[in-house]
Amino acid sequence: MNKIVLHTEYGFAFLLTLFIYLQLDFSFWLFLLLLFVPDIAMMGYIINSTIGALFYNIGHSVVIPAILIGASILLEIDTLLMISCIWIAHIFLDRCLGYGLKYKQSFKDTHMQRV
Repeated sequence: MNKIVLHTEYGFAFLLTLFIYLQLDFSFWLFLLLLFVPDIAMMGYIINSTIGALFYNIGHSVVIPAILIGASILLEIDTLLMISCIWIAHIFLDRCLGYGLKYKQSFKDTHMQRV
């Protein structure tokens, strides 16, 4: 039951982020094109699982894009706001699908579940 609630909650967060993104009049096609760019962080797994988990978790933590959203609003940098919204939407979509932050033991072990 708790998994269903978490997945649904992140699904709504993804849809809300997409709605806000579209209300800001950013390109939907650019959203689709850039949505999976944060997954480049998985390349750290080429080195080893410890580095892979570190890179993945940095790329999939909401802290950096949230700070960038704040900075983009404060500094009025629309491109940074667009990128940050896409980044945070990616994170919400991942969590909706059950992909969480990784443990160094295995790519399949996440803070949400074993994938």
